[in-house]
Amino acid sequence: MKRSSGILMPISSLPSPCGIGTLGKAAYDFADFLAEAGQSWWQVLPLGPTSMGDSPYQSFSSYAGNPYFIDLEMLVEDSLLEKEEIESINWGDDALKVDYGKVYENRFKILALAKARGWERDTADVSEFVEENRDWLPDYALFMACKRHFGMAGWTQWEDEDIRLHREEAIEKYRNLLREDVELFTYIQFLFYRQWKALRSYIHSKGIGVIGDMPIYVAMDSAEVWAEPLSFLLDEKNLPKDVSGVPPDYFSEDGQLWGNPLYRWDAMAENGYEWWMRRVKGAGKLYDVIRIDHFRGFEAYWAVPYGEATAKNGKWVKGPGMNFIGALKERFPELMFIAEDLGYLTDGVRELLRDSGFPGMKVLEFAFAPHEPSDYLPYKYPHNCVCYAGTHDNSTLKGWEKIAGEPTLSFAREYLGISEEDELSQAIIRSGMASVADLFVAQMQDYLGLDDSARMNTPGLASGNWCWRMSADAITPALTKKIARLSRLYGRCGEDIKEI
Repeated sequence: MKRSSGILMPISSLPSPCGIGTLGKAAYDFADFLAEAGQSWWQVLPLGPTSMGDSPYQSFSSYAGNPYFIDLEMLVEDSLLEKEEIESINWGDDALKVDYGKVYENRFKILALAKARGWERDTADVSEFVEENRDWLPDYALFMACKRHFGMAGWTQWEDEDIRLHREEAIEKYRNLLREDVELFTYIQFLFYRQWKALRSYIHSKGIGVIGDMPIYVAMDSAEVWAEPLSFLLDEKNLPKDVSGVPPDYFSEDGQLWGNPLYRWDAMAENGYEWWMRRVKGAGKLYDVIRIDHFRGFEAYWAVPYGEATAKNGKWVKGPGMNFIGALKERFPELMFIAEDLGYLTDGVRELLRDSGFPGMKVLEFAFAPHEPSDYLPYKYPHNCVCYAGTHDNSTLKGWEKIAGEPTLSFAREYLGISEEDELSQAIIRSGMASVADLFVAQMQDYLGLDDSARMNTPGLASGNWCWRMSADAITPALTKKIARLSRLYGRCGEDIKEI
């Protein structure tokens, strides 16, 4: 990866109409802004459909696109919707926050209208799309149709055991019984991928690449676990034996209980990790660089017995290590990866990162502990890393200033060579730009100087996350020039930096 910089901006946070950011005009405008600001990368959060809690890291599918991101104004232009139909709906009362309840209540109704008008017209294109995505789309469309049929309950709670256990006779029965909804969810994915393909092509035309997140685990309530249970550590009833999490630490005496099913790595190794290879191939259709979340889980992962209330009683289990990473690199030499190597690190994790050759992550908000030199201080960076001012799980820089404490803030000012009158958040961004890290990424909120009212996610908080939206007038010519100047000043700006 060449020396460059990018901005982390979730699709959901774009100032699109209809309650949530989409793949429409606001996304094209943001791509224009990135190019004018001298950026080479647009980092997004996972693009999959969200479930309870609205987290993009707990998706119904590893492959499907989020129906909320389909731009409705583009569907009007495509004669699939009437302008009055989308304008008559209350998509939310606050333009700066996503109202997921209203979006969920209305989005599928309006997309059903589009499907009714476009299904026959687009038959040939839809058939081609289904054939191209036959590895996952039929199962996903049926999974979502069954969820609606069973009141959106998780698949482990479906009353019919035959379909719950994905038995062949039941598959055909429900595919016929729920044909209308199967077609709806198929058509929704056709629309999403058509819009994403066009947007990504436009982003590339601006000399910009897309960085996307791939969570290491998939949700229990997902089409993949339902349709391919043999890839996961499940019992005879397809319920988990152990689930994912992280152990107790300084920040949490109970640890974190994520609850995702774990992989049968031994079985996966026997067929060359075919399930994972399909998953990464799917991610490659969306992103140019894949940031692998919780990379340390490939070295060893925390397994918690299913049914535990906390993560305390888990244990470390050896992961697939370089056997898997080597297979991944051999299969996808054209893809670039970023290893999210945050959290509890051991010599084994550091060795795996080193052997993989993937760039790890350095977060500046973790750098300024006053009592001991942190590995996140810029003078310790290797070239082969990605420096973040903060991630989607962190406070904004302005928010961090309010909670960091005076000793930390004093050390930060001393390290950065600024006085109390200088703007600390912008000095932190400047230090990341100036660092030797091949790539520097900042959240859009930090360039806008927003406090924690714009924070994207607070880990452990059950509700209220993933809601922030940028105002339509937030990006100004002055801000664009300022970011471009920083990028140029520190050698991260130029037409020859990134070729797509």
